[in-house]
Amino acid sequence: MSAPCSKQFGALGDLRVIDLTQMLAGPFGTMMLADHGADVVKVEPPGGDMTRRSGPFRADDSKRVLGGYFQSIDRNKRSVCLDLKDARGRAALKALIRDADAVVENFRAGVMERLGLGYEELCKVNPRLWSAERLR
Repeated sequence: MSAPCSKQFGALGDLRVIDLTQMLAGPFGTMMLADHGADVVKVEPPGGDMTRRSGPFRADDSKRVLGGYFQSIDRNKRSVCLDLKDARGRAALKALIRDADAVVENFRAGVMERLGLGYEELCKVNPRLWSAERLR
């Protein structure tokens, strides 16, 4: 994974967001954060995000691994591939979260907890994380 740009830009230029989202709503939300300067690190599963293989594709793209749909909602992000079902992948994610300002995920209810990555566990890694629950 490359280092973030040294020159900060945008209103969110001092924020780091770990992006565990997929499909449309989550990636679109983190894209907006990235568009406003946040350093967004997209965590993709082995084989890459499922939308990478969705077109449209350039005529000379024979591998079809970087479709237009993925590029449109995951622009301005850095990507890393981690297997969250593996202990090493979870440890690497926790290392990323240690210095993050926010974590965004849109898995089905209970998935993060089953992976051992629920909110309480992530707060042990980075107590600065907050959730909507803490605002109530």
